[in-house]
Amino acid sequence: MGKMDNVAQEILITREQLAQRVRELGQQITKDYEGEPVLLVGILRGSVPFMADIMREIDLDVTIDFMSVSSYGGSTKTSGVVRIIKDLETPIEGRNVIIIEDIIDTGLTLHYLKGYLEGRNPKSLKICAILDKPSRRKIDIKGDYIGFEVEDKFIVGYGLDFNQHYRQLPYISWLKE
Repeated sequence: MGKMDNVAQEILITREQLAQRVRELGQQITKDYEGEPVLLVGILRGSVPFMADIMREIDLDVTIDFMSVSSYGGSTKTSGVVRIIKDLETPIEGRNVIIIEDIIDTGLTLHYLKGYLEGRNPKSLKICAILDKPSRRKIDIKGDYIGFEVEDKFIVGYGLDFNQHYRQLPYISWLKE
């Protein structure tokens, strides 16, 4: 594999910029839910670093759960039909739920997931992603809390991977095609 830094082309978003933006998002969520409890639903595996950071920045009664999902079909022809590999263990009826994602890309998986969770009658359901890549969108879906907009590059770091590698980078970078 070699040294990680040789592969990552340049730092697009620094560790400090990430920390500052996560703090701001946490403050916004705290303000929006004013003393109400929230359930953060992390989408494995990419959301893990962001989830760990943002839950510490939300000054509310926070509980967490995770889901793991897989899109059918190859990466070139994602159908938007999703296989749930790990479902929630927590009932969400009547609760404020925030889906925590690493990136909103085509939007297909997230659109499916939102509909799936809305069927369980949460009090509210919002989407929070550290990154948004609107240039790749195939379906009209917007995040409620977005960290940064990124261009159409192969993004890695801070949870985002290439073949399960580079998730641990403390900053956002990109790989050459």
